[in-house]
Amino acid sequence: MTHYEQLGGEAGIRALVDRFYDLMDSAPEAVNVRALHAANLKVSREKLFLLLTGWSGGPQVYVEKYGQPMLRMRHFPFAIGARERDEWLWCMHRALDEHEAPDDLKAYLRQRFDQLADHMRNQPE
Repeated sequence: MTHYEQLGGEAGIRALVDRFYDLMDSAPEAVNVRALHAANLKVSREKLFLLLTGWSGGPQVYVEKYGQPMLRMRHFPFAIGARERDEWLWCMHRALDEHEAPDDLKAYLRQRFDQLADHMRNQPE
């Protein structure tokens, strides 16, 4: 079974992404990372949904629509330091905690998201 299937397929990925962005949009713990986003999070929600769909083993819809992710390059226009990384992870970890999925998968995804978020940093500390 793929991670995509273990996360609940399309509906599960959508729920995870929506909870992540709901937290980012409302939690004081995410104020700095939220400021890097547009006032309306609709486009960000859709892109993360498409990205996570393919990344987790589902259809490669992000690649079909936008090409290879090249996430670090796409995020380079934004000042991302340790604070923004940590706030992004705060939101993602909580969204994962609340999501229905096997605990071992959640632990694996936390580790992968931690690595990815750290890779996105482009500001000296």
